[in-house]
Parts: sequence; C-alpha cells; structure tokens
Amino acid sequence: MINCTHDTAVVILSYNGRKWHELFLPKIIEQAASGYEVIVIDNASTDDTYQYLQQQFPQIRTLQIAINKGFANGYHEGLKQIQAKYYILLSTDFEVTDGWFPPLLKAMEAHTDLAALQPKIRYWREREYFEYAGAGGGFKDSLGYLFCRGRIFNDLEKDEGQYDDDIEVFWASGGCFMVRAELYHKMGGLDPDLYAHMEEVDLCWRLKNAGYRIGYIGSSTVYHVGGSVISYGSPQKLYYNFRNSLILLLKNERGSKLLWLFPLRLVLDGIAGLQMLLGGKFKLTATIIKAHFHFYGSLGKWLQRRRDNKKLINHPTNGGMYKGSIVWAYFIQKKKTFPKLNWLPKKLN
Repeated sequence: MINCTHDTAVVILSYNGRKWHELFLPKIIEQAASGYEVIVIDNASTDDTYQYLQQQFPQIRTLQIAINKGFANGYHEGLKQIQAKYYILLSTDFEVTDGWFPPLLKAMEAHTDLAALQPKIRYWREREYFEYAGAGGGFKDSLGYLFCRGRIFNDLEKDEGQYDDDIEVFWASGGCFMVRAELYHKMGGLDPDLYAHMEEVDLCWRLKNAGYRIGYIGSSTVYHVGGSVISYGSPQKLYYNFRNSLILLLKNERGSKLLWLFPLRLVLDGIAGLQMLLGGKFKLTATIIKAHFHFYGSLGKWLQRRRDNKKLINHPTNGGMYKGSIVWAYFIQKKKTFPKLNWLPKKLN
C-alpha cells in the first residue's frame, strides 16, 4: 500500500511506455513541487519500462500489475494500493505545462460537490488545436452520443481562448482525470470489463446519478499525443465505441427513457453498419456486428451492473446534457463547431 505524502497522487498507467516517459516524465516531476506525488503503475509491460523507471526516476513510486487486462483494469487494480485524497489519472502520452496543477486543486477544494474534473486538452502534434479525447470538456446529447467543446466528431477547433472558462460538463476525459479518491472507490471506480474507451464516461455518469457534478477547468492546459494505444479510426476503436456505448446506456440511463432510446440506438447502429457496407468497408461492418453480439452475449452481466448502480442513485445532476441531437446538428444542419449549437453549458459556481 502506498500512503501519499501529499493530498494528490498523479497516477500514470504505463504499458511499454518508456518513450513517453523519456519525453514527458521530467516535466511532470518538475511540476510536482506544486503539491502532488507521482506514481506509475506498470501494466505488465513486456519491455524494460519498469526497470528504466526505477533507474532513471528513483524519486517516483512504481507499482506492477502482473497481467495486462486493459486500461480500466490497470487502474482498477492499481488504485486499490494507493491512498490519497485525490487521484489524477494521467495517460503516458500527456505533456503537462507550467502551473497546470494548482487550478485543478483549487476547483476541487472550492466545490465540495465536484466529484471529478479535467483541464483543457490540446493536440500535441498541432499544438494550437484541441485534441480529440476531451478537448474543452465532454457532453452527452439526448440520444446518448458523446462530443466535446472544441471537437465534434472529427472536426477540431483551434484554441483561441474561447474555452478558457470553468464549466460543468457531463464527462471528463480519462486521459487527464482528477477525481476524489473516496468517491472513486465508493462508486466502484472504472469498470474493468469495459477494457478501454468510455470507461471514464461510465464513471462520470454514475457519479452524476449519485448527485455529484463533473467539471472542466479552462485555466489549466495539457497536451495529448493521442492514438498511442488504440489508434483513432481503427477497427478496435470502432468495436469499443459501439459495444461500450450500448453498455453505458444499459447501465446508467433511466428506465423510462431506455424503453424507447435503446431500440432507436440499435436502428441507428444498423444504419451506420449499412452505410459502411455500401461504402465497401466490409471489415468495419463486421466489427459493428461483432460489437453487438459481444454485448448481447454478456447481457446478464450488464443488467446486474444496472441493478447495482441503481442502489447508488440519489438526486442526479443534469449538467453537460445537450437536449438536441448532435448527429442531426452535425450531419444534417452542418453545425461543425460547438458555438454553432447556440447552447451554453452551466458555469462552475
């Protein structure tokens, strides 16, 4: 068990991540003087990452997971061994900036009903632009589709200070995710059976159903390489996107809405698969079918998770929920950027 000397533990889950540690760990360690401890969980790396960390960065603490069962499971197992007031789950391919941490801590200390939050996330390769995984805060539309300020589907905005505010969101990016440790464990943490992709959205949804808020802090900035584990646009990414989105709905959506929304989403997934088939993308169509069959094959497990989650529901919060359809707005109305939605999220106050 690791008992942290600071309130906050920055916890980095690493799998064969030596090249990213060489690039980014020195800055993370330098900024630790602002009040956090750095811990790396090695998720059964097959290279010399663990030995490299011990030799080159003796000032940080390290843990090892014996078998790699995915991103969510790595944190699920590792965080059991770390005692702190706050966790910041930070992916290996993130670069932090000067002063990135104090605004996050200040927000958590100021808002006791704030369960989790994220900073502004920009693209490491094109540094003036927002990054796909989190950007300027995460939202959910009326049909359960996810999107961000600064990134709707594959359209990225240039950061011109338009999202420097502090707001309430529906979900915070798992790539740089600050959460109250007590609540993390009380709510069951990241679901290891999701493996990777949307596991942070699932946790945020559970936290919101329990009456807590999720935040975005625009005065803190980090940079994300992106796609270093599961490539954007890959069949693997598509598989988890379709499978896990169904799981999230079944686990967390209220029953009265699920009665009509779930059948509709099945139809929409079918249309997406048909479009790929007609476009000659046979492998991607097969991937969607595979995702659905794997979901149905574990239906009993997801229904049990829904029953377990229902016991924790208490005055759900609704911040970050867009009442329209992002699919309709983007593809039919051609609203490619967040400001064109003419919708303002709640300020964090």
